[in-house]
Amino acid sequence: MPAFAAADGTRLAFHLLGTGEPLLCLPGGPMRASAYLGDLGGLARRRRLVRLDLRGTGDSGVPTDPGTYRCDRQVADVEALRAHLGLDRVDLLAHSAAGDLALLYAARHPGRVRSLTLVTARARALGIDFTVEHRREAAALRSAEPWYATARPSFDAIWAGTATDDDWDAAAPFFYGRWDATARAHATSEAEQMNEQAAERYASAGAFAPAATRAALGAPALVLAGELDGGPLPRVAAAVAKLLPDAELVVQPGAGHYPWLDDPAVFTRSVETFLARTA
Repeated sequence: MPAFAAADGTRLAFHLLGTGEPLLCLPGGPMRASAYLGDLGGLARRRRLVRLDLRGTGDSGVPTDPGTYRCDRQVADVEALRAHLGLDRVDLLAHSAAGDLALLYAARHPGRVRSLTLVTARARALGIDFTVEHRREAAALRSAEPWYATARPSFDAIWAGTATDDDWDAAAPFFYGRWDATARAHATSEAEQMNEQAAERYASAGAFAPAATRAALGAPALVLAGELDGGPLPRVAAAVAKLLPDAELVVQPGAGHYPWLDDPAVFTRSVETFLARTA
């Protein structure tokens, strides 16, 4: 298992898949092991995916100081990985909560980022967050699904802060565009891949300074949203794209929070087209 030492000595692991130019991939969760990204719908056929296990997740070590789980403090880990790989500039892909980490890295190290691919990504680093109303709006789009009536009370319990583990399991279909066998298998791996202690600290006070981050960004960006996702809704993703100096928005039809599973061909075509433009 390839690994390197972070600045504080924590051993961080990463996984290599595929061939071609490297694409550094940051997992969301927050603080979920990178295994759930898989080969990103076959993207590994064109790019060499470098999937980082964030500190305290997957095959990476647990830091001595839990305060280093805070998002902005993990920017140094991404920079240490770039240096370990010997790359002058990187193409960076981030999913979900890792959008914040990628944006902070791009702001702190603008000369090191060739492109940003933000996949159904958060942007608290820019001052934009997803509300409970956004989540409910997206959930209502699924009312014709056969699982909706059973799953909706559990979904509402999550955003009310009263959810049990069973509720999280029952609400899983809302996060996928297609609730098929692939989605079911993917959803069952989430609990064992999460570091909940780290997740609680990830966006803690002091992590974000939106005005400074917005002013420092310059790399070309792809903001890819799912038509059925509430985090972000397509119109919220459009607002994120408008805050970036050189961004294009793609809304993948029929996709939820994991668009590479919902339609791998459409997802990989969108990402490959963007990366080819910025190469």
